[in-house]
Amino acid sequence: MKFRNLSLAVACSAFLGAAAQPHVLDVKTQKLGAPVQSTMYGIFFEDINYAADGGLYAEMVKNRSFEFPQHLMGWRAYGKFEVRNDGPFERNPHYVRLFYPGHNDKFTGLENEGFFGISVKKDATYRFSVWARCPEGGKSTLDVRLVDNDTMGENQEFATARIDVSGKEWKKYTAEIKSPRTEPKGALRIFLRRTGREEMAVTDVEHISLFPTDTWKGRENGMRKDLAQALFDMKPGVFRFPGGCIVEGTDLETRYQWKNTVGPVENRPLNENRWHYTFGHRFFPDYYQSYGLGFFEFFQLCEDFGCEALPVISCGLSCQFQNPDPTKPGIHVPVDQLDSYIQDALDLVEFANGPADSKWGKVRAEMGHPEPFNLKYLGIGNEQWDYDEKHGGFGPVFTERLKKFSDAIRKQYPQLKLIGTTGPNSEGWDFDLLQPRMKELKVDLYDEHYYRNEQWFLSHGLRYDSYDRKGPKVFAGEYACHGRGKKWNHYETALYEAAHMTGIERNADIVHMATYAPLFAHVEGWQWRPDAIWFDNLNSFKSVSYYVQQLFATNKGTNVLPLTMQGKPVAGQEGQDGLFASSVFDKETGEVIVKVVNTSKQPQPISVNLLGLKGGRTAETITLSHSNMDDENTLEQPEKIIPRTGSATVEAGKSNAVLTDEVPAMTFRIYKVKK
Repeated sequence: MKFRNLSLAVACSAFLGAAAQPHVLDVKTQKLGAPVQSTMYGIFFEDINYAADGGLYAEMVKNRSFEFPQHLMGWRAYGKFEVRNDGPFERNPHYVRLFYPGHNDKFTGLENEGFFGISVKKDATYRFSVWARCPEGGKSTLDVRLVDNDTMGENQEFATARIDVSGKEWKKYTAEIKSPRTEPKGALRIFLRRTGREEMAVTDVEHISLFPTDTWKGRENGMRKDLAQALFDMKPGVFRFPGGCIVEGTDLETRYQWKNTVGPVENRPLNENRWHYTFGHRFFPDYYQSYGLGFFEFFQLCEDFGCEALPVISCGLSCQFQNPDPTKPGIHVPVDQLDSYIQDALDLVEFANGPADSKWGKVRAEMGHPEPFNLKYLGIGNEQWDYDEKHGGFGPVFTERLKKFSDAIRKQYPQLKLIGTTGPNSEGWDFDLLQPRMKELKVDLYDEHYYRNEQWFLSHGLRYDSYDRKGPKVFAGEYACHGRGKKWNHYETALYEAAHMTGIERNADIVHMATYAPLFAHVEGWQWRPDAIWFDNLNSFKSVSYYVQQLFATNKGTNVLPLTMQGKPVAGQEGQDGLFASSVFDKETGEVIVKVVNTSKQPQPISVNLLGLKGGRTAETITLSHSNMDDENTLEQPEKIIPRTGSATVEAGKSNAVLTDEVPAMTFRIYKVKK
C-alpha cells in the first residue's frame, strides 16, 4: 500500500498507533487467592451416542446374551435352531440351541453384525468366548470365523478359531483369533460343524463375546484402549457417571439401577437405553445397555485416572420432560414409598466404601477389589425440578424427595458430600426457585446445566462473580456452547467455552467442579452433538472442545491469582475488546499461569504486569488458534486444530516484570511464567 500524500500518512500512522495501545492486565502474583479444587475440571459420562456399548466398553458383539426384546436382533441365525429361556444365568436366561441341520452339506450357526460392523486391525488379537454345552451329551465343534461378506475374493473368512464343546454342563470356552488384515466392516460367524463321521451333537450357546486382548490396562472385561487413554490424558479431577437422563429413564422401569451393573458380567441384566427412541430423526432401535460397563468398572476407571468418583442415582422421579405431571400414577415414586430407593443409595456407599465382609463390600471384594474405593461424593437426581403456582402448581416435587434422601444418608454417612440440582436451565423461574432451596437443604454442591448459544457464553463472563459465597458450592455438571444453526464441534464455539471457563476459574472459591458434556459420540451412531471425543470402530479423534478442557485441566494450578484490567475482571466487558482472562499460581511447579482468550475478530495487544515478580525471563506459551471458525477436527484430519507450544519474553520493568504480546484474533493462549 502506498500513501498518496504526507498528511494522509500521518493520519493513518496516528490511527494505527492509537489502535495498538495494549490492554494492561494486572496480575498480583504474591496474593494467593482461593484454592483451585483438585476436582475442578473433570469428565461427565453418559451412555448416549453409543458411548458405552459400541464405544468405551470394548465388547464387539451386539446382543451377546440374546436378551434384546427381539432376541436375535443383531444376529443372523441359519439352519436348525431355537431360542430358549432356561439358561444358566438367572437375569439373562435366553440362549440359542443349535441342531444338526439334517445333511452334512448344510450349516447351522449364527452371525453377528457387531456395532456398525465387527472391526479388526491387522496383527491384533481378539479373545472369543462363549458359554456352551451339549445338553444331550456328546461332543461338538464350533467354527468361529471373522468374515467379510462384501469381499470380491475367494473366501469370505479371513481369520478362524475352533472351540470343542463337550458335556452336559455349562462351561465357558475361549479362543484367541489373530487378524491378518484390517477390516472395518466385518462380521463374526459361528458354524456348528460335524466332527469326523459323527453327527453334530445338539449344542447350546450363550453369552457370545469378542474383545480385543489389548484393552485398557489389559483387563478381560475391559475398555477400549484409545478411548480410555483419551480420558486419562484429560487429567480429570472428577468423573461423573452414569448420566444424565439415563439415570432417570423415560419411566421407572428403565431408570439406571446400579445393583444390576455389578457382579458377574454374564448375569447383569439388559436395560433399555432411553436414547434409542428419544430422537426420531436419529433413531437406533438396537441401542440397549448391557451393563458390561457398570459401577465397578466406573470406580475402577476413577482409580486409574486418579480422580474422584461422582455417581448419580435416581431420586424416584422419571424424566420430567417426558412425564410432566408428577401426580400421574405409576410414573414417579410417591414420597412415602421411597424407602427402597434410599436403601439403594445407602447400599451404594457400602459397595464403594464398606469393609470386605459387609454385604455390599463383599460384592466389591469378590469382583477383585477388597480395598474401599473411598467414595466422597454422591449426586441425588439429575435434572429434576420443583413447580410453582404459575407452572403446574405441583409444589416441591424434587426437593421433598431430596430431603428424604439427604436426611437418611447424612445420618449414616455424615462425611459424604451430597449434590443436588437446579434443574435443566441456567436461569428462569425453575432455576430461581431451586437455587435458594439448595441452600435451605444445605447440600454441599448443586449441579447446574447449560447448553447455550454463542451470545450467551459471550455475555455471561461474570456469571459466578455475583454468587452468594455463603451458599452451596457449584458443580457446572453439563455445559457446552451450541452454535446457533451450527450445532457441531466447530472451532468458534470451543473458543467461547474457553472464555467461559476463565470465569469458572476466577471463581474457584464457589465453583468446585465443572464437566463438559456429552463426552463420547460414534460417528455412525450419534444422537446429540457437539461432543468431546468422536470415534468409529477403529479410530478416534479429539474435538477442539476436548483440547480446551484438557488445557484448563492440565494448567489449573493450585490457587487463584487476582487478575484485572483497570480494576475490573477481564470478562468480555465493555472496553475490553472481547478479552477474557484468568490467572492461577501452581505451588508444585512454581509457575504463574495466565490464560487469555481473545474472542474479537482483531488481534489484541496486551501488557501483563506481573506484580510482585521482578527480573526478565522467558514464558512458555500454549496457543489454540485457527482462521476458519467453522472448521473442526475429523477422523480424516484428527489434528487439524490442536494446541501449539511457543514462548514469549518477560521483561524487567521498573517495579515488576512485564509480559508484552499480541494475542491473535479468535485465539486462546496460555502463558506460564516461572516465579
